[in-house]
Amino acid sequence: MGKPDTRRLDKAIRETNRKLDAVRDREMWPLDGRERRAVLGALAGGSYRIVRGNSPARAERQLDTAWQSAETRLVAEIAALHTERQRIVNEAATARAAQKSSRWW
Repeated sequence: MGKPDTRRLDKAIRETNRKLDAVRDREMWPLDGRERRAVLGALAGGSYRIVRGNSPARAERQLDTAWQSAETRLVAEIAALHTERQRIVNEAATARAAQKSSRWW
């Protein structure tokens, strides 16, 4: 038996890490629709309050919350992908051990 095929998961992990780095740099492209709406809504609300001469503190908190939500989602996704990859590796190791132990010599 060869090595377990984890290329698909490795690629997904790399892509999700790239998205996480982009979210930490406050880029919009990795956000899903809900997160994008939250960020744009907070930006619009803060801009409106600044134009009116008020404090944008609440909008800034909403914006921080939206970015933290996106970051949390991506961290959880990476953890799930790592767990799935480890499960595949463990299954392959178990199968390899069972095959070796079944030999009679």
